[in-house]
Amino acid sequence: MQNIFRLFLGLSLAATAFGQRNIGDVVVQGDTKTIGITVASTSPELQNLALQAFKTHGRYQLFASGGAYEINFTPAGANQVTVSITKRGAAAGSNETVTGTSLRNALLRAADVAVTRTSGLRGYFAGRLAFVTDRGGSETIMTGDLFFGELQSHPVNGKNIVGPRWSPDGSKILFTSYRTGFPDIYVLDIRARQMSVFASFKGTNSGAHYSPDGTRVAMVLSGEGNPEVYIGNAVGRQIKRMTNNQSVEASPCWSPDGSRLVFTSDAAGGPQLYVMSAAGGPMSRLGTNVSKYCAEPDWSAADPKKIVFTAGVGHGYQAAVYDFGAGSAQVVSKAPMDAVEPVWLADGRHIVCTFRNASTRILYVVDTESGKATQLSPTGLGNAWGASYLAP
Repeated sequence: MQNIFRLFLGLSLAATAFGQRNIGDVVVQGDTKTIGITVASTSPELQNLALQAFKTHGRYQLFASGGAYEINFTPAGANQVTVSITKRGAAAGSNETVTGTSLRNALLRAADVAVTRTSGLRGYFAGRLAFVTDRGGSETIMTGDLFFGELQSHPVNGKNIVGPRWSPDGSKILFTSYRTGFPDIYVLDIRARQMSVFASFKGTNSGAHYSPDGTRVAMVLSGEGNPEVYIGNAVGRQIKRMTNNQSVEASPCWSPDGSRLVFTSDAAGGPQLYVMSAAGGPMSRLGTNVSKYCAEPDWSAADPKKIVFTAGVGHGYQAAVYDFGAGSAQVVSKAPMDAVEPVWLADGRHIVCTFRNASTRILYVVDTESGKATQLSPTGLGNAWGASYLAP
């Protein structure tokens, strides 16, 4: 069993020996591509949240005064925030009132507006996270905003919860768990707060991932003797086998248009990334040229040329990005410990991944262009890992 799961559970359960409990943020010096901004609000709560958000963004540098842009956030109602943006030296600025599901959500959406207005990038602040935590002594799934506000715990307590994945509409989460002693796939209905079995066949059931339109699910099953990639419908029926070989497959992920799959396979003797048509056919290896261990891929919806994945580097692991244009990959994280389980944020530049040492797992935002990393999960929450991001 341990052998079969080495590709997608090994990174979650193994650890390397680092002693520190909290490493803080990874700061990148000398980045000349940043935009200086000044952030203010009439509400201290909103200002602190805006500062927290912009601090994670590798495109910006925060100044107490004198930034290239002054960005102000003003409460405009119970769930509305007005964002005012003034460029230094300009006679006038722009104003926009943004509505959210709460005042906090409206602030994050308004900050996303400011990102687009000042940098041209899509904002990611208002997205949602699902992740695994051991708060309270047992593993469970929690959801909340990107900055761990409006947290909600879900009734899925179990053993070795792995790979929670949002449905595109945010109504469900797929995940793997050993609740019965064997790895099965479950689905959590967020609105009904109910959990049910999605796939429980003989052998292993793991790695479930919704297609971009939510109508299909890719997963790995071993009921026919070997862990292979399968595709079923959104309720786990009409399942079709996609791969057929003697190697171990894991962690399937869809291309943004739903036409292809990327996954991990040890067909070449060690875990590497492969792609194939979602309609079936041969699989082809991606020439990452960065590591003998490549796993846990996630395809960027914002930039379909990029796939982020976990790469073995030295005696540990770091996040790396494969670029179809370059035909190769490069390591993008600079963590002083393992950086694993990377997933893209909405802008195609930043990722969320798990920083892990011998005793701790913490979620971080990493800027793939500079390597800047900012801690997301509060230390008091307990360990947090296995993030899935839902774009706003």
